[in-house]
Amino acid sequence: MFTTHRRTTLLYLKTLTFSPSPKNPLPFSHYFSTNTSDSTFFAVSYLINNFGFSPQFASKLSSTYNVHFKTARKPDSVLNFFRNHGFSDSQIRTVIAKEPRLLSCDPLKRVLPKFQFFLSKGASNSDIVNIVSKNPMFLTASLDKKIVPTYELVYKYLQSDKHILALLNCNPTFFGRSSVEHNIRLLIQSGVTDINIARLLRNNIKFFMTGNLPELVKELKDLGFHPSQSIFSVALIAKTYLSKSRWNEKVDVFKKWGWSDEDVREAFKKQPQCMLTSIDKINSVMNFWVNQLGWDALAIAKTPRVLGASLERRIIPRASVVEYLLKRGLHKKEASLTSPFIVIDKTFYDMYINRFKEESSYLLKLYEENLNLAQTKEKTGMI
Repeated sequence: MFTTHRRTTLLYLKTLTFSPSPKNPLPFSHYFSTNTSDSTFFAVSYLINNFGFSPQFASKLSSTYNVHFKTARKPDSVLNFFRNHGFSDSQIRTVIAKEPRLLSCDPLKRVLPKFQFFLSKGASNSDIVNIVSKNPMFLTASLDKKIVPTYELVYKYLQSDKHILALLNCNPTFFGRSSVEHNIRLLIQSGVTDINIARLLRNNIKFFMTGNLPELVKELKDLGFHPSQSIFSVALIAKTYLSKSRWNEKVDVFKKWGWSDEDVREAFKKQPQCMLTSIDKINSVMNFWVNQLGWDALAIAKTPRVLGASLERRIIPRASVVEYLLKRGLHKKEASLTSPFIVIDKTFYDMYINRFKEESSYLLKLYEENLNLAQTKEKTGMI
């Protein structure tokens, strides 16, 4: 399996325990001392010989996770357990590098019941190997006190073992985090509906692992968001995924285009997704809207949904139609400039092309030319 020259490594490590000369310090003397216990010494040696870890890394694992044992009986039983459950050598090495404390456990008592629990829910052996390889730390969590209660709480909303296992495969750190159950219960107490909690669980699982959810909930309530509305969940995601510095950076970008702080707040309240729009996308849309069309940037502040539309496949083709209508006086100046960009295709055709019977052929041609140009750019990788 791994390197097996135990005797050679032990002799090498022993040389590192002598007090070095001040002028000629022995290599890695920082990691070992004459006070190193036999159990720690053996554990470091085991990590080097069985997994190929460097002396520095093996010593760091041992000290950080308090790994120590005097014989190979327990760690060998752990390695054999993982091999018998389908783990490759490289996967075992990864698991131990992340959670070396497993080498000191009784795998039949600590690990096997957790495997059996997930197998009973429909997980395959490969699912378990994938989950454990990505996050072996969850094996240290209590099955009865942590994993099962969290699983049952999540099942209440997803109503599907298959969905939960898919969630776990993608986010193995989910089970074993104390914040998960706490955050779900906080959302319930705050008035977030079951439908919205289920939506968050399906699409934004990392959200439940944040530690500052109470502050975020309070902040959004103060802004006027109501927890029972679906937009509250979207706003929570935006606030969770954006660091304070990134949030401020996007605010500065909007202000560069003439928005005020109040405009940004109002836009966020109307369409929280606008703060998840990339800075490049914001600048591209604003540049086209302001510099090429000559339109007011504050129009988008009042209808921030425009920022979610594709510039090439929606905004540019539809803008060509709106521009023509404005020139011909067919689109009233007091009418909304942003409405044509947020309606569905059928409504756009009906309201901005087909209703102008004498102009409809030309409008359709104008629209399709710009749309086809966008599709051509997309196929050639220019978009």
